[in-house]
Amino acid sequence: MDTKALAVRFNDVLADLRLECIGVEFTPSHGQSTLRVYLDLLDKSETAEAGADGERREVGIEDCETASRELSALLDVEDPIPGNYVLEVSSPGLDRPLFNAAQFAKVVGQEIKLLLNAPLDGRRRLRGKLVSVEGEHITLEAEGKTFAFEHSLVDTARVVPDWVALGYAPQPKRGGKPASK
Repeated sequence: MDTKALAVRFNDVLADLRLECIGVEFTPSHGQSTLRVYLDLLDKSETAEAGADGERREVGIEDCETASRELSALLDVEDPIPGNYVLEVSSPGLDRPLFNAAQFAKVVGQEIKLLLNAPLDGRRRLRGKLVSVEGEHITLEAEGKTFAFEHSLVDTARVVPDWVALGYAPQPKRGGKPASK
């Protein structure tokens, strides 16, 4: 199945909802396959209205529900996937998947983890800082080395959330002493 073509087709439907499909994953299974669709706001600069707390708008559950209904109807009519499958519609989340070089370019400087289609310097799994993206050419620093490769070599990739910067990492206790009971 051509997930890229499916993502383009989904974008035709999602544009009216001010959403875009940033990528599609299909996981085949003998029992029940899964079609996972990741959404983002169509144009964050235009649609990211500030909420009551001043936070920028992100994809919410209501967006996913509405998109799921629309995409389900499209899939029922066009039937591009044989057999049974479950449709999952989701925001990209903190560990955002990266499907194309343009998405990599948006997270330069951040830590990512990826799986390559073929070994690069004997490694298929890499985790490190994304140094640069020039066209389809990606440079990553990992394990004290620099890895340079074309996006076509990437099988899957995700951003590694910075839990400390996000405020989710455990904070050290004041005074360095454990709290007594």
